[in-house]
Amino acid sequence: MAAGLRCLFKAVALVLAPVVLGVALYNPADFSPAPMPPEYSYGPVVSAPRHEPRALERSERVGEGRLPGPEDLAYDAAGGWLYTGCADGWVRRVSVPGGDVEDWVSTGGRPLGVVLAADGGLIVADADIGLLKVSPEKKVELLTDAAEGVKFALTDGVDVAADGTIYFTDASYKYNLANYMADILEARPHGRLMSFDPDTGRTAVLVRDLYVANGVAVSPDQSSLIYCETVMRRCSRYHITGNKKGTVEKFIENLPGFPDNIRYDGEGRYWIALSAGRTLQWDLLMKYPFVRKLVYLVDKFVAVPHGLKNSGAMSVTLDGEPVSMYSDPGLAVATGWLKVGKYLYYGSLTETYLSRIDLTESSAKFHE
Repeated sequence: MAAGLRCLFKAVALVLAPVVLGVALYNPADFSPAPMPPEYSYGPVVSAPRHEPRALERSERVGEGRLPGPEDLAYDAAGGWLYTGCADGWVRRVSVPGGDVEDWVSTGGRPLGVVLAADGGLIVADADIGLLKVSPEKKVELLTDAAEGVKFALTDGVDVAADGTIYFTDASYKYNLANYMADILEARPHGRLMSFDPDTGRTAVLVRDLYVANGVAVSPDQSSLIYCETVMRRCSRYHITGNKKGTVEKFIENLPGFPDNIRYDGEGRYWIALSAGRTLQWDLLMKYPFVRKLVYLVDKFVAVPHGLKNSGAMSVTLDGEPVSMYSDPGLAVATGWLKVGKYLYYGSLTETYLSRIDLTESSAKFHE
């Protein structure tokens, strides 16, 4: 028996050796995975004092079949509508709490981040087109699609300050949404945090060299904003005003998953969407660029499962201290979470509906 196993292992090794050697020697012109920066942590993750690990059991579906890939959420309290961008190019709105779905406007691209404008319109980060404004009359206007001569490839997160300045991210100037996984596997900083001044039409780059720049949320006192870096599993604070203007500092690091959108709920908490949980598989991918190159090459021909599970959200204080967490092993790519009244709504890149959790019935109750 032992001799048979040894022969089997030798045979497998003989087959795999040329493959491994070929991968090692082959360097695709458009893909070069890098080692993770030294500050990337493989140590213990931050945890919240209250955790609901069965979020799917607590969830009910809203607008099922009408909302393909609802990525981010914006709430119009006056009108009672939730706005979300869908995979088919439509921005749709959902009545709260009724759940009726209405086609609102098609951008012609792939709307991701959404936030209400002061005039009742909507600012949209469209992955395919750029930063858009949709007027209350549903007129779509392109605000900007490039900065410093570099076109956006994946316009992603967005928020608006009280003075009308729009803050947004380009997740990558190299890879578009269809190839976002290649950006993650390459682990090179192609992302940027930017601002757009609607009075002057000027687009400014605030922070460069970000590892998949994602969600943005302006602080309630308007002095800073929080932005997420998906690959680095962290969110940082950028100072808009004051003595620290233009500087970046830590907000929360070593999250238990890969952050996507972030939203302030008006009640002292930021909600950070975790599109997937940290796993041993992802630790190995991050640690070894060779393995990432192998996955990238194989993925060109065969769909490789990327272990996207344990998605969820973490609520944190204005200082970045964890408060509560919602997750589920069966939940994947849940990208936008928003608290509205007693409900916690969330969307997903892969489902055709919004979900919501009644926080008054959850074991990880929001109220302290």
